[in-house]
Amino acid sequence: MGLCDNPEIQQAYEDVRDDKSETMWMLLEFDEATKADELRVTAKGTGDIEELKEKLSDDAPAFGYIRVPMANDELSQRTKFVLISWCGKNTKVMRRARLGIQKGELKRVIDSFSIEIPADDTDDLDAKEILLQLKKAGGANYDRQASDY
Repeated sequence: MGLCDNPEIQQAYEDVRDDKSETMWMLLEFDEATKADELRVTAKGTGDIEELKEKLSDDAPAFGYIRVPMANDELSQRTKFVLISWCGKNTKVMRRARLGIQKGELKRVIDSFSIEIPADDTDDLDAKEILLQLKKAGGANYDRQASDY
């Protein structure tokens, strides 16, 4: 099997993207027991980035995909998606070295996101900072009077 051949990945991806679904995020990790270069869905959740952060390990890389509802004003409701490339600080050197190539392969499956956040510390995944990055990436911002950027 290839890196992203597991059909659960596509199903979880579509679930996060579905506005009718309560699933807000998914976490993909390598099966360290088999040492195979295959990703699998290890967690999904209905909460926000804080819930996803609880699942991240300092010993292993992972990829997170999260739906972020946002609004510039009360009339402008929209949904953005964020890809998180996690590489815990204690990730083994060889696993860390292969991540760049593997991330490219993952992006062929997880291909719809507004921003990508590389992170090796949960402090890199601050909800307010992510919202600010999404606003900046989103182009038009009609609430500039109330905006911090």
